[in-house]
This record gives sequence, C-alpha cells and structure tokens, in this order.
Amino acid sequence: MTTTTVTAVAHRGDPYRARENTLPSIRSAVERGADAVEIDVRVTRDGVPVLLHDSTLERLWGHDVRLDRLDHRELAERTGGGVPTLREALSAAGDRRVMVDLPGSTDTSVRKIVGLVRECGAEDRVYYCADTHAMLRVRAADPSAEIALTWTTLAPPRPVLLEAVRPHWLNYRFGLLSRELADRVHSDGLLVSAWTVDTRRTMRRLMACGVDSITTNRIDALRTQLANSPLHSAS
Repeated sequence: MTTTTVTAVAHRGDPYRARENTLPSIRSAVERGADAVEIDVRVTRDGVPVLLHDSTLERLWGHDVRLDRLDHRELAERTGGGVPTLREALSAAGDRRVMVDLPGSTDTSVRKIVGLVRECGAEDRVYYCADTHAMLRVRAADPSAEIALTWTTLAPPRPVLLEAVRPHWLNYRFGLLSRELADRVHSDGLLVSAWTVDTRRTMRRLMACGVDSITTNRIDALRTQLANSPLHSAS
C-alpha cells in the first residue's frame, strides 16, 4: 500500500513560534498549512475543558499548582487568560481537523470534553488520541467518535482490545515505525499516524514507509517535505 497523501498535524499548534496549546500557536499552525492541529485537553476544577499538556502550570506559566485545583476564573487570573478553552480552540482552528489528546483523563473529564465537542457541532472534524484507558472512555462517551489509539510497542493490539476501542488509526512513536509495520497495520484496515517528528530526514523516512499522518512541532518543515515529495499528492 503506497500512501500518496499524508496528513500534516501540528503538535500543540506551532510551538517554535508561539507558546504551545495557545490560540496564537493554533492560528500560526493553520496559517502554515496544517491539515490538523493536535491539542492537549484537561478539565478545570469546575469542569471547563481547557488546553494544557502538563498536570500543573509550572513549566509553561510559572505556577506550581495543579490545574484540577483551580476553577476557570482562577486559571485565567494566573495565566492572564493565556490558557484557552476547548471551545475557543475549536473556533481558532477554523475548518481544520483537531486531534484531541487526553492526558490525565478520567471518566468525568472525558464526558465533559466529548460533550463540549458535540455541543460545538465539531464531531466531524475532531478525533481523539491517547492510551487505551482514555480511548475506552471516549468510546463509552461517543460510540461514533474517531479514535487514534496511541500504541507504544511493536506487538500488535489484541483483537479484543481493537473490538472494544474500534480505532480508525494506530498512533505510534516515530522510532517504532517501518515499512513492515505500516503494511501490517494497513492490512488490518487501520491507518498509521506517527509522533512527534521534527527532523527532515525522519519525515522523509516515514513518508517512504507509507504512514498516513505525521505529527510535528515544525509544521512548516513538514509542509516543505510533503511539497517536495514525488509520493505526495496535495490534498
């Protein structure tokens, strides 16, 4: 199976130009041609889905406090309104697809996030990625959700797991991927996504392996590689 179109996914927006998981970062990624934007979503103490990868504000915002101990008003005060809500992020992405990663998910947080996506009418352009436990929560919350199951081993997922999660994609760390693995996943009727790929050499290798999607912190570099590839057809 030869891939002719690779989905270019901007990891947390365009983090080399703007702080990750913020509206400027999302808008920059869209301007530079991302097909999809990957964002990390957690829930505040009062149940508002917001964009943050880490469990605390320390790395990005300089406050050693857990997000789940803050309500949305307190979060806005500590970050100057810099942490966007999921609703704001979906709007900023325009018509682009949005890959929602779910670090630290719980049954309650996933129901809140999936419910907000439905409320925004964005089900057709949102898909979800994370580990098995998170994706089982998504499947329970939305039987029709599109899922990219993050998989971290060369051993294939067990059939009973695939039946329960019903993923559309298997989402691999880039170093695991080879042509053989991509062909095996395709033969099972699934698509292959790779994360997080920042060197041009690795981008070219994965394109040659036949992956269907590449997630990168350098969306402009990926766009250049795709434009220069004889295997790639512009979408």
